[in-house]
Amino acid sequence: MTVAVLFVFSVFGAQLVRLQGLDSSAVAAEALAQRTADEVIPATRGTIRSSDGVVLASSVLRETVAVDQTAVCTYETGQQTCTADGSPSAISAATAKLAPLLGMSPDTLRPMLTGSARYRILDKEVSEDTWLKIAALGIPGVYRDPAGASAQRIYPQGATTASLVGFTIDNGQPGGGVEEMLNSTLTGSAGKASFETSADGTIIPAGRQEITPAKDGRSVTLTINSNLQWYAQNALAAKVKSTGALSGTVVAMDVRTGKLLAVASYPSFDPNNVGAAQGSLVNKAFNDVFEPGSTGKIMTIAAAMQQGHVTPTTPVVIPSQLHRWDTYFHDAEPHGTEYRTVAGTLAESSNMGTILIGETMQPSTLYGYFRKFGLGSTSGMGYPGESAGLLAPANQWSGTQRATVMFGQGLSVTAIQAASVFQTIANGGVRIPPRLVQSVESPDGAMVTQPQPAGIRVVSDSVATQMSDMLEDVVSDQGTAPAARIPGYRVAGKTGTADRYDAVVKGYSGKTASFIGYAPADNPRIVIAVILQRPVRGYYGGVVAAPVFHDIMTYALQELQIPPTGTKPTTMPLSVSPATALADPHVLRDRPGSVNR
Repeated sequence: MTVAVLFVFSVFGAQLVRLQGLDSSAVAAEALAQRTADEVIPATRGTIRSSDGVVLASSVLRETVAVDQTAVCTYETGQQTCTADGSPSAISAATAKLAPLLGMSPDTLRPMLTGSARYRILDKEVSEDTWLKIAALGIPGVYRDPAGASAQRIYPQGATTASLVGFTIDNGQPGGGVEEMLNSTLTGSAGKASFETSADGTIIPAGRQEITPAKDGRSVTLTINSNLQWYAQNALAAKVKSTGALSGTVVAMDVRTGKLLAVASYPSFDPNNVGAAQGSLVNKAFNDVFEPGSTGKIMTIAAAMQQGHVTPTTPVVIPSQLHRWDTYFHDAEPHGTEYRTVAGTLAESSNMGTILIGETMQPSTLYGYFRKFGLGSTSGMGYPGESAGLLAPANQWSGTQRATVMFGQGLSVTAIQAASVFQTIANGGVRIPPRLVQSVESPDGAMVTQPQPAGIRVVSDSVATQMSDMLEDVVSDQGTAPAARIPGYRVAGKTGTADRYDAVVKGYSGKTASFIGYAPADNPRIVIAVILQRPVRGYYGGVVAAPVFHDIMTYALQELQIPPTGTKPTTMPLSVSPATALADPHVLRDRPGSVNR
């Protein structure tokens, strides 16, 4: 027996030596882990602001408030334990004080506090301020669940900037727009708090505690002007509704910097309640493509002028119809033979006249200018889902397509690209790629201005100036868009009315109506593009889109405090006599051999 007892004691001794000597560190760590609780410290997503400091998206911490129903019944009764009937007076007192803070009716809250459940969630979206008020009530059993803390994304501007800024879903992942484009910048990293607890889960005040702080996401400032965005979105929505259009977009751009001042898209949605959204959640200015129609004519004419083939006063003899390949082309309104200048061809938006101008160049040359103007490629800013448009190489153009691309059909663009074409002309022939991000917060908290993209020379300054003079004629009484004029300001622009391709019916359905212009014409500061898809109560660009341009541009000039220049426009001849036209050796006319060239 003595030997047996000594043997047992020796085993115990060996275990003690192992536990307290050889394996003491590992055992201590295991014990600490068993009595250590971890709490995730959520990181807030970076704030998105407009250029004028308005918050477009921000994150707020939300707490989960839970209840142990078995403890509430001691509230304000002086009892240590609950009575058999559950202490109705305690439940009523707790309900009366807690219900207003949780935004509930007493009838809804009372059953949630009554019963024997040890854990029941009362609300998952309680602000920090509200939780402090709840905690101050001292209601037994009502507590904050550390594991339920979360960051909620809110969008103060609602539908006004929804399609541009985007949204986030319940797990904090971006759902499009700027939220997705700058997700790596806006996303923070969660922290962690570890602390020792007793057997019943109570935190030991003098116990070991370790805190790894959360690292919040970095904030960004967009180039958008919040007031102009609001006005553009509402003006667009009103016109889409009044014309019965399928959708619409507005793009406002700073001529000198390429900054996007407003990007409106309608229909829109409420990013604070994405689940109730109906229809598309994308921004159509970046994602939708369409045939530009007559607004694309300025590329053809500017290219021919840059090549030295025509001038604004070059005569153009426009027939009643023009036969090319297997098609007879006409203008929007029937007419006999007309004698116009290049300026008059643009002002009256003649398809046939533009074909005659475009035929002074090889298709490959015209294609090269289209590419320089930014067609066939994205802006480079990385906006999610941005389309490059549809621009086939010149050697793939069909016979009739070689003519239609000259007046803006047979190729497709986005609203961003269409606005950028006019920005190029307004900026003296230099295209500045559009940009949306003005500054990004650095790790040390400073806002760092993003560099401006390098400019791309497309046409000369003199050609751009002449084009601008011709575009002013478009808004004259002889042009197609007198509704775009703004008293006191010189305005240049172009209407567009194109057949709209519908992928659903696999053919043309309805029209695309547009007006794109800039002001002041002699010292351009702002470009605004207005595009309406499939309007049914009027569809000419000069009738439905030009008035929207007028209203938004008028507001923009006032908002940005841009004064009139006080100068007078250059008058260009829009027509010539038949004798003068036919006597000019540079006259453009349909000649034998032009067919199928």
